[in-house]
Amino acid sequence: MQQIKDAIKQFINFTENEINGFLSRATVKNVKRNEIVNRQNTIQNEIYFINKGLIRRVITDNQGTEHTLHFAMENQFITDYSSFLRKQPSPYTLRALEDSELVLLQRSTIEWAYQNTKEGEKMGRRIAEFNFILQDDHIKNMYINTPKQRYDNITAVFPNIHNRVPQHMIASYLGITPVHLSRLKKSSR
Repeated sequence: MQQIKDAIKQFINFTENEINGFLSRATVKNVKRNEIVNRQNTIQNEIYFINKGLIRRVITDNQGTEHTLHFAMENQFITDYSSFLRKQPSPYTLRALEDSELVLLQRSTIEWAYQNTKEGEKMGRRIAEFNFILQDDHIKNMYINTPKQRYDNITAVFPNIHNRVPQHMIASYLGITPVHLSRLKKSSR
C-alpha cells in the first residue's frame, strides 16, 4: 500500500492514523489482461488506484465501435467520476490492458475519509480535479492540435505507451485511423 500512500500524500496531509484507517478499508484486486474492471451501464461505486498495470477507458458508439478515451497507468487513479458522484450508470467500460494490481476504494471507504479525516474531502476534490484536467486537456487536444501534434504529445501524457498498447487503440485515442497513425509514425522517424 506504499504506492497509494505516496500518491495520496501528494494531494493532502494525512496523519499516519488517518491514512492507516483509510487504507485498512481498501482492498487489493489483481485483474488479468483483457479483464473488465467496470462494465458499461453499471454504476461506478469504486475508485481504482493502479499499483501495477494499465487500464483503458472505452465508450462504444451506436454502431458498436469502441473509442478509447483514456489510459491510466501506475500511480494513477481511474474511475468514471460522473457515475461515481451521481450514482448513475456509466457509459464507459474500464478494461485491463495488462495484468494489473489495483487498490479498490469503495464508496464507503471514500465516505469514511470524508467523515473521519481532516483533509478527506480535499483528497476527493483533488482526485476529481486531476481527472477533470486530464479529460479537459484531451478534449482541447482533439480540437486544437493536429493529428501529428497529438501523436508527438502522447508520450508526455502516457510514457512508454507505444510499447504497452496496440496501435489501433492509440489511433482511437488520437481520433485517427490506424493507417493515419502508421503514416505519422513513419514521418516522425
